Amino acid sequence: MTLTRRTFFRATGVTLALPMLDALLPRVRAGEKAPPTPRRMINICTPLGVHPPFFFPEKPGKDYELTPYLEPLKEFRNDFTVISGLAHPDVGSSHDSIFSFLTGAPHPEVRAGFRNSISVDQFAAEKIGGLTRVPSLSLSAEGFGLSWTQSGALVPPDLYPAAVFARLFLEGRPDEVQAQARRLRDGQSILDTVREQAKTLSPKLGTRDREKVDEYFTSVRELERRMVTAEEWSKKPKPKVDAKQPQNNMNSADLIGKTRLLFDLTHLALQTDSTRLVSMLLLGTSLVPPIAGVSLGHHDLSHHGQDPTKIEQLKKVELEKMKTVQEFLAKLKQTEEQGESLLDRTMVFFSSNLGNAGTHSTRNLPILFAGGGFKHGQHLAFDPQNGPPLSNLYVSMLQRLGIETDKFASSTGTLTGLDPIG
Repeated sequence: MTLTRRTFFRATGVTLALPMLDALLPRVRAGEKAPPTPRRMINICTPLGVHPPFFFPEKPGKDYELTPYLEPLKEFRNDFTVISGLAHPDVGSSHDSIFSFLTGAPHPEVRAGFRNSISVDQFAAEKIGGLTRVPSLSLSAEGFGLSWTQSGALVPPDLYPAAVFARLFLEGRPDEVQAQARRLRDGQSILDTVREQAKTLSPKLGTRDREKVDEYFTSVRELERRMVTAEEWSKKPKPKVDAKQPQNNMNSADLIGKTRLLFDLTHLALQTDSTRLVSMLLLGTSLVPPIAGVSLGHHDLSHHGQDPTKIEQLKKVELEKMKTVQEFLAKLKQTEEQGESLLDRTMVFFSSNLGNAGTHSTRNLPILFAGGGFKHGQHLAFDPQNGPPLSNLYVSMLQRLGIETDKFASSTGTLTGLDPIG
């Protein structure tokens, strides 16, 4: 049997796609360069933060004591780094800081005149998105998302895991597949027509207008490139997974249930190499989460005003959240790809747009950075009053994806102390 990525096992009516086996990889001849290692990036925002004293270790370096929120992750101590002291410069204290979480755009709290910039996942998608069927996923348990385009427009998030599962793993009816191909072809023909029409205008335009037209052509070329890639992927069979389509969790208070659903979906997407870029906004609600011992709303608990009763309930909520992170890391760690774990090849960035939800502070953001082939097992502590910008971490992540850049948003370089392996 000839092994290709399109080879399937078939038994008892179930079709399973082969994982990324060594036998499926292109043969490298003598003198040829081996294909680059697949690298992935997951960005997770918990919008009501975490209680800082229960998250941050007191001691920097490798010999720190595990805090209550890190205790569930103890088996992965050497697979993650805790980072303190980072923030986005010029992002004021407000829930609106969520808009700048992955972009670093200044002053989202001043809504009048605020214009966002591209988010780090979309920046990466422009470079490597064509390597997978889906350039990037923007998942959300809220009504909005974390991803923004080059022009500062919100990328519509995926709110329903069942629909994402269908898009990734379920083949459409033949007429649906043909309709999708037709839409792509029609879109390309429309672009061709518009481009020819615009070219006839160029000799009649002034310098400034010609510059605008050139910018327009650049946008058209980029859209054409994406459409060609989309058409190529539309002709390839989707991977089949040994999992049932999930049921959407419609309980608006179920923080933990919704988080597990998003994590399970993300693991499947990475395992099948359907995408390498995922951004995920977890639930931040005023409702009471269905967790034993919790009787107050999550938002109210996060704004506890140092009330010990509220802090104790908040701890129950956030410990359950950290357990879901542990489960997700365990799945990535247990999934093998070409002799490495999926966690070794996947950067997991877990943080919040708020350093302290009670005061809406955007300083000293809680950061857990796991996997991705970095030297971990440390608390990387920076001065909260004079630390480097969070975007330095984003530059380190982009470079690990193989993207040649030394600048993103407010960055001043890569993040000192966070070193890749090899």
